[in-house]
Amino acid sequence: MTYMRLLAVMFSVAAAVALAAQTPPQPPPEQPPPAPPQQQSAISTRITSSPGMQPRIAVPDFIALSSDGETAAAAKTVGRVLWDDLAFEREFYLIARDTYQSIPQPASLEQVALDRWKELGADGVVVGSVRKTATGVAVQVRLLDVSSGASVMAKEYTGSIANPRLYAHTISDEIHQTQVALRGVARTKLAFSSNRDGERTTNSGSPRDISNIYTADYDGANERRLTITRALDIAPVWAPDRTAIAYMSYRTGYPDIIVHPLAGGRYTTPARGTADARNYLPAWSPDGTRLAFMSSRDGDPEIYVVNRDGSGLRRLTSHPANDVTPTWSPTGTQIAFTSDRTGNPQIYIINVDGTGLEKITSESHCDRPTWSPAPWNEIAYSSRAGAGNNIRIFDFATRSSKPVTDGIGNNESPAFAPNGRHLAFVSSRAGKDQIFTIARDGKDLRQITRTGANKYPNWSQ
Repeated sequence: MTYMRLLAVMFSVAAAVALAAQTPPQPPPEQPPPAPPQQQSAISTRITSSPGMQPRIAVPDFIALSSDGETAAAAKTVGRVLWDDLAFEREFYLIARDTYQSIPQPASLEQVALDRWKELGADGVVVGSVRKTATGVAVQVRLLDVSSGASVMAKEYTGSIANPRLYAHTISDEIHQTQVALRGVARTKLAFSSNRDGERTTNSGSPRDISNIYTADYDGANERRLTITRALDIAPVWAPDRTAIAYMSYRTGYPDIIVHPLAGGRYTTPARGTADARNYLPAWSPDGTRLAFMSSRDGDPEIYVVNRDGSGLRRLTSHPANDVTPTWSPTGTQIAFTSDRTGNPQIYIINVDGTGLEKITSESHCDRPTWSPAPWNEIAYSSRAGAGNNIRIFDFATRSSKPVTDGIGNNESPAFAPNGRHLAFVSSRAGKDQIFTIARDGKDLRQITRTGANKYPNWSQ
């Protein structure tokens, strides 16, 4: 949804969502299990391959050391999810799992047939086990150098068996960190808005979908509804410390910014909206102490900044045109936003003290900028391409932009992963608006959501 269409929807909906008084109270959301504690760590070297080649890694199913079905299922899940997690960053050549059938699963981690993995062409093999304990499970993992037999990584985790995927995500992130000094994103999450629950209200005699906030793992698993309202809850953004999600909601009958704590407790409204001071599209500062947002409180849409506790409200832009969709620079010293002050909407940047305004795009129609994390110095945005939009990336170093998406469907609302290597975005290429992820080079397109219409993705730290 472009910001012009978004404005039309938001200003027309505000007067119609009077049933906010019927909004049921929200129960404190269930918290995801914490990352399993580490009990052992040993790093001696890295897996390598022939010069110029990526290391070839195999990831078979983990060994179930307990005979019950739950342990067996968890062991299989950990191995398969770990393969996918490692493949996502494209730092290794992952040997296809259907080629493992000729290699029997060992009874323990001490009986791995390295000669067989060498025949398969593997440089390294990730082997692991899952064992029931009195309080949950113990998961052991080793990354073995096939040529030498050395264990270049050996760790053990203990915790609940309720979410075996979390062990795989943790192992993947640690392999990426120790082997290639990369911050992986396997333990990150996505937030987005969705109408999937099919609740409807009536606006001026016509039906309108109700939208709530949802979260999911980075790969779309473990989808979970965060808000339960008969209102429009949209445009969620994760606090940098992942303790809260800010979003825009019409639950009071007018649009305002909600900060929703994830550990339970009451939500807050730092922008302190009223029927005459309507607030839209929040964006967290990198340190989590401030929110930038759009507001019509002074008449036309402008960009404002406020402290998380509601103090220090300050207007950043001042122009009769529409200034919308703010995003912070990684340093917290600048904000990029969309404005139609020169005609068609373009992307601008401005210092947080209101100085240094600069237009960085000159295309037919640009919208929804999102600033990349360090070390990249880029802004992704949606740009009109024919009847739809493409995701493009503007590079400050070259002062040029390049397309990321391929022109299929309408592609909008990009959001960078915390390592800057991937983007989440909304696309109509599947027929209905859905969330996709894609690598910053335009490769590895993946569909994340499939139920309902889903919009406004945002990636956690």
